[in-house]
Amino acid sequence: MATTIVPATKLDALIAGAGPVGLAMASELARYGLNVRIVDKAPVRTDKSKALVIWSRTLELMDSAGASAALLAAGRTCNAANLMSGAKILAHIVFDGVSSPHPYGLMIPQSETERVLDEHLQSFGVHVERSAELVSFHQTDTAVTCTVHKPDVGEETLEASWLIACDGAHSTVRHALNIPFEGETLASDWMLADVQLHGMPNPGEMHIFLHESGPLAIFPIGQPSSQATESQRSRVIAGVGAHRPGQARPEPTLADVQNILDQRGTGGVTASDPIWLANFGINERKISNYRSGRVFFAGDAAHIHSPAGGQGMNTGIQDACNLAWKLALVRMRNCPDSLLDSYSAERSPVARQVLKSTGALTSLATMHNPALLAFRNTTVSLVLGFPPARHAMADQLTELSVSYPESPLNGYADAAQPKPGTRVPIQGGEAPLNAGSSPRFALFAEPNDIEHHELLRAFPDLLEPTLRNPFHADGIWLVRPDGYVAVASTKWPDIRNYLARLVS
Repeated sequence: MATTIVPATKLDALIAGAGPVGLAMASELARYGLNVRIVDKAPVRTDKSKALVIWSRTLELMDSAGASAALLAAGRTCNAANLMSGAKILAHIVFDGVSSPHPYGLMIPQSETERVLDEHLQSFGVHVERSAELVSFHQTDTAVTCTVHKPDVGEETLEASWLIACDGAHSTVRHALNIPFEGETLASDWMLADVQLHGMPNPGEMHIFLHESGPLAIFPIGQPSSQATESQRSRVIAGVGAHRPGQARPEPTLADVQNILDQRGTGGVTASDPIWLANFGINERKISNYRSGRVFFAGDAAHIHSPAGGQGMNTGIQDACNLAWKLALVRMRNCPDSLLDSYSAERSPVARQVLKSTGALTSLATMHNPALLAFRNTTVSLVLGFPPARHAMADQLTELSVSYPESPLNGYADAAQPKPGTRVPIQGGEAPLNAGSSPRFALFAEPNDIEHHELLRAFPDLLEPTLRNPFHADGIWLVRPDGYVAVASTKWPDIRNYLARLVS
């Protein structure tokens, strides 16, 4: 028999979906003291590797959240990526020169990412409610009334200030609101294999092979072996031809994987012990606005892209970190609701750029015209032979280049770089930004006791109490909780005016 339960305490947020993005969202809101619940219709966490890499920018945000150490312990760092044609290296992209405390990609199966983030969420006293499906909701100007179905309870009705859809590419919330998921399905089929590889050169690095038959990508997974000659668990992804509508491809076999490795790779690499073999297609889609009243969208519910570059999960987790501090300020510091409109204004262009760049990489890798193949390889080798181009590629892959140049939250700018909307370079030896239990802005400036103390008295709940070293002499930088510049000025009143407008 169905049971209706109306909780006595109104929720601040209900999060639908407990993948990495939903877990990050729930954890950040719980860290800031909001009353949240998170539901997922799956009975257990995924046991698949799925999204494999956590990039530098996401790890910086996980430093602030307090989850990076556990993630690092569960994965392995990868310091370079290689673009190859057979055994020839066309370009070698290294990450150890990027300006971050995490100059690498963290190779970690999604199953482990979810485990770590789930345990992190539990440290705040919040547990994922599994086998719990959001079946309907209705929003008003003040709340969202949600109906959740649980097999052992029936239907539960609850009220939340906000509903956050982190429920994936087939989002129930998005469908219920009839929000278009605009884009296309690529006319190509792909193979995925998690296997043990023996004889792979530089097994701790990423390898992308450009071949006339289609691309081949190989990524290390999990902890490294003690010797480079031992077999390593690896992810193999390969294009397997044009999609044939109405004709499902048979599941790949280990022999299929070996044939592709022999044909497109360096040679001498042997695959064994398959853990996961599957076919998949690529969709490139996004919604235009990440907000619909009191409903917000994050991760795959808002955007899906080619796996090229491993940007999808990272983009989603960064969605969560962007939205969480804003919700917390509206809920806990009475900032105006209009602050929340900046979420879509900032994050939608980021996803648009990810779609553009990953789509371009996929098109480049799947080129088949014989007349263009040699030109492509020569051009890639030539362009990425210049250090500035390699550095730019490293910044793009690690997502350190993500910025908000057109953000409505960007304030006054008359100081030198970094300008408003730009991510601040993390200073060596400094504590992570925004590592406490409430979202706080940071000030990077030379000591000025009078001006600084006046700001702390006026905005005690919005500012870190300690000044950080300025990026240049005579400049003052107000930096948002998520590490992007809000104001870059030479005058202290500009900081006061910005904060006063924020809370007005």
